Amino acid sequence: MDQERLNQLLHAVAAGKTSIEVASDLIKKLPYEDIDFAHIDHHRSLRKGFPEVIFGLGKTAPQIIGIMEKMIPQESIILVTRVDAEKAEKIVSTFTEAVYDPEAGMILLGKQKSSPDAKGGILVISAGTSDIPVAREAYLTAKAMGNSVDALYDVGVAGIHRLFAHQDLIQKAAVLIVVAGMEGALPSVVAGMVRRPVIAVPTSIGYGTNLGGLTALFAMLNSCSSNVAVVNIDNGFGAGYMAAIINRV
Repeated sequence: MDQERLNQLLHAVAAGKTSIEVASDLIKKLPYEDIDFAHIDHHRSLRKGFPEVIFGLGKTAPQIIGIMEKMIPQESIILVTRVDAEKAEKIVSTFTEAVYDPEAGMILLGKQKSSPDAKGGILVISAGTSDIPVAREAYLTAKAMGNSVDALYDVGVAGIHRLFAHQDLIQKAAVLIVVAGMEGALPSVVAGMVRRPVIAVPTSIGYGTNLGGLTALFAMLNSCSSNVAVVNIDNGFGAGYMAAIINRV
């Protein structure tokens, strides 16, 4: 339950539109709700400004549906990450207003509201087309958290002139997310062009010595550009979330 919903509930009680019993029942569930296979953190929106996000990998469709059913009365927006098409079909058929993005493997249910605390725009950049699924996950996460988000794809160091052609877009961003596999060089290049925070996302895209993203990760951790911070391999969600938090400061 976010602050807006809590305020609406309290106003409804004060106006006599909602009974104390109904409000009490809702508030009792705020710390968490135990549904046997999950302990749903309904209090997270109040603590952190955004609800718990459902990590779909390893969960069955019925489990995800069960969690969403309990979240819907409490939250204005629900995100599910790492969902394959087969699971998504079952979930979206249950919640017809939910939208599935197959490229990012994400489900969104609810309305995206602009955050009053957002200070500027976020730009998501991918080094290659193969990095787009991770970049798309970052894009949708930051967007769901109420930010203005732009995307720039396939502008890696193998053809660096493609990046330089978008100087205006790059310079106006308040926070940048740079997604790259292979040798992971692009975040250092972008960070050397701007005075803004750059969140680097290594991907598992690459040939043998990419080592499932470890090569890109180590390159980013060893960046000589001092305004680079790094998230985990393929963690577009974490990058989008962190960018949104930075953009509120």
